Amino acid sequence: MRVSFAQMNSRSGDRQYNLDRAAELIGDASGRGADLVVLPEFFNCEYFAQHRDYKYLDYAETLAGTTIETIAAAARHYRTWVVATILTREGPGFYYDTAVLLDRQGRVHGTYRKTHPAAVYSLEKIYFRYGSHFPVFTVEGWRVGILICYDVFFPEVARTLALRGAELLVAPFAAPKHPIWRELHSVRAFENGSFLLVCNKVGREDAWEFAGESLLAGPGGDLRVVASATDDEVAVVEIDRADVETWRRRYPMFRDRRPDLYGAVTAPTEDLTRTRETADADIEPAEVTNT
Repeated sequence: MRVSFAQMNSRSGDRQYNLDRAAELIGDASGRGADLVVLPEFFNCEYFAQHRDYKYLDYAETLAGTTIETIAAAARHYRTWVVATILTREGPGFYYDTAVLLDRQGRVHGTYRKTHPAAVYSLEKIYFRYGSHFPVFTVEGWRVGILICYDVFFPEVARTLALRGAELLVAPFAAPKHPIWRELHSVRAFENGSFLLVCNKVGREDAWEFAGESLLAGPGGDLRVVASATDDEVAVVEIDRADVETWRRRYPMFRDRRPDLYGAVTAPTEDLTRTRETADADIEPAEVTNT
């Protein structure tokens, strides 16, 4: 399969330009043989979560809205799969950061809702809820899992998708420069023996400067391609399932996992705190010797 990222900058308050630009980049990728094209997170608008103003909830759409309708038309016209991530409105007070997977006919094949809204530098948590499911989709015979931006910082997300059969992980991003950007994605790919395709925003949007450097990491952690840090860019790379098999044989982490030992990973935080307090109380004080 040939996979592609369509790294782009989004203009503030100009949805039509952003949609036209995304469709143009999809056409570019398709013209180079892409089977699957990934757009950045919130490609259809500026990254609004740098601001605190509920007016930005007006950017939310349904799957029948203008954005998905336009990208579906592009997917259909160029006969390619597309991952398009937007703010969706599911009902009054219910908003989600949603990655929409469209097939070659422009039909919605499935969706993934971001499970970890960011609140490190951004204000995502004031705008939308978290999702609770990790679906894995079949695309051109490949098992594909989607995670969005901050989700990648949680190894449990990528591991869950891989355990559910994902051979290719797809990650739309809207991220400024990060000190271990390449290393982070290299490790996520390696520890799961999966390909990881990242598509980031690039350039200035209001006060934020996005870092670009969209990339494809192989299942051995090698970086197959890394995009510009400053410009819109499309890359198309062929991936081979045999690489997944090769690296999972060489480093059989799935064979050697010990899920019976990992209870702390899923235990409620309060329970872990109580466990630590109990453990501390059981420790005998060290004998003090005067010298």
